[in-house]
Amino acid sequence: MAYRLRGRGRQLAWGSTEEEARGLQPGDELLASPDLVATRAITIETPAERVWPWIAQLGQGRGGFYSYDLVENLIGCDIHSAHRIMAHWQGIAVGDEVRLAPQVGLRVAAVETGRALVLLGAVPMGDITPPYSFTWAFVLRPEPDGRTRLIVRERYAYTRWWAPLMIEPVTAVSFVMTRKMLRGIKRRAERQSHRPAHGRMEAKS
Repeated sequence: MAYRLRGRGRQLAWGSTEEEARGLQPGDELLASPDLVATRAITIETPAERVWPWIAQLGQGRGGFYSYDLVENLIGCDIHSAHRIMAHWQGIAVGDEVRLAPQVGLRVAAVETGRALVLLGAVPMGDITPPYSFTWAFVLRPEPDGRTRLIVRERYAYTRWWAPLMIEPVTAVSFVMTRKMLRGIKRRAERQSHRPAHGRMEAKS
């Protein structure tokens, strides 16, 4: 009860402004009536074009998720977050799969290069159909001073009565992982922006 009254709203909107949390974001049209929305954000001290490459290479077997790799790997995700922008991971298009683990992935539902990546799907539960639909959006908003707002939005639409029993605990874990991811992208993008231009992207070795 204490969590719902005091902590839940705060973690669902961590780092976001009221406008960002309440406003429309790319991908919202995919789930017209969500039962739960989380909108988290961070300011990155570099232009959006220097943040986008880190978003473009998200995924297991690619750049990872810049979060707690050790925790993710304890449950078999095999995540290894990159510390470099890799040219061969930059191509991403609608219909591609972004894996969360070797056998689990979400579909790319929308891409606006330099601005937004939207993933759609749900995590399977063995032989049970997931009791929800899910979108995961990564949105870049350029600021007038050359900085960037990175907004990450999760939207859940329940298809079974018992879905909240699973999703509510998941969002608490997601908050911890997403906060680390936002900070991880911020750190990488800001560090990369201070490197010489010829060293910003590396080819596959």
